[in-house]
Amino acid sequence: MVRIGYTMMTEQAGPRELVDHVVRAEEAGFDFSVTSDHYFPWLREQGHAPYAWSVLGAAAQATSRIPLMTYVTCPTVRYHPAVVAQKAATMQLLSQGRFRLGLGAGENLNEHVVGRGWPSVEVRHEMLEEAVGIIRDLFGGGHVSRRGKHFSVDSARLWDLPEEPPQIGVAVSGERSCALAGRLADLVIATEPKQELLTAFDRHGGEGKPRVGQLPVCYDRDRDAAIQRAHEQFRWFGCGWKVNSELPHPDSFASATQFVTPDDVAASIPCGDDPADFVEAVRPYAEAGFTEIALVQIGGESQPEYIDWSSKELLPALREALG
Repeated sequence: MVRIGYTMMTEQAGPRELVDHVVRAEEAGFDFSVTSDHYFPWLREQGHAPYAWSVLGAAAQATSRIPLMTYVTCPTVRYHPAVVAQKAATMQLLSQGRFRLGLGAGENLNEHVVGRGWPSVEVRHEMLEEAVGIIRDLFGGGHVSRRGKHFSVDSARLWDLPEEPPQIGVAVSGERSCALAGRLADLVIATEPKQELLTAFDRHGGEGKPRVGQLPVCYDRDRDAAIQRAHEQFRWFGCGWKVNSELPHPDSFASATQFVTPDDVAASIPCGDDPADFVEAVRPYAEAGFTEIALVQIGGESQPEYIDWSSKELLPALREALG
């Protein structure tokens, strides 16, 4: 059975609204939720970027059933991995075991703000592997000291540890990240329905582990309005990870997407109010082998209406079609 998730997209709503949205998503019957962790939105039109971990803490107290997860946190530049371990352990306690820690190699858009520069992709993968090791060690209890290639840890210890540490997911986009995820992660994360990513993950040790995908959608009773909103706020989505991870500012994304048309966006993102269109967009993820798919409704102000429609129409249609 494929589980359908809800995305708290921190780039398109303020912190109080995000918590309200996930409460509504829990009531609507979504199977899990994920949260982006940005310092900037991709485009100015999105208009938001609150601190994801404060939102998650509030969401843990405002909900009781729905699982929570970062999708994804970069534990290498903006955050030191020892601090990420502390945040994740605290979230697991606050949520009473409902939290998963999704990690990735990061985006220049968010990480450049601390003034440490933006490493090459090879170095970013080295840093991510080292960071996962530190987080795992701290989840194990006791004092941790390390002097690695990229990080130093001086007698760190997590004083509030859950009985079961959070599962760790790693985002993948190619062979090297799949190899890292297969060796180190409890689950894999991807934003494209590419079966070859999951095959590589399995080949490197990931067989049998959960695999979580994500898909943007744009519900509106007026399909033209949905297409316009998707173009305004999500035209960056088709640039691909190699481009998206390198651009430093929302204005860079605006420049890179200046020739993307509404028709281009409508061809890759389901828009409107026909559940069948959304089912067909989700189907490739299920067929590729994803066990969980988090939907991103584009447009912060549209969330309540989308969640209500999902409860009545979309979720039943997805569950009937995908099992």
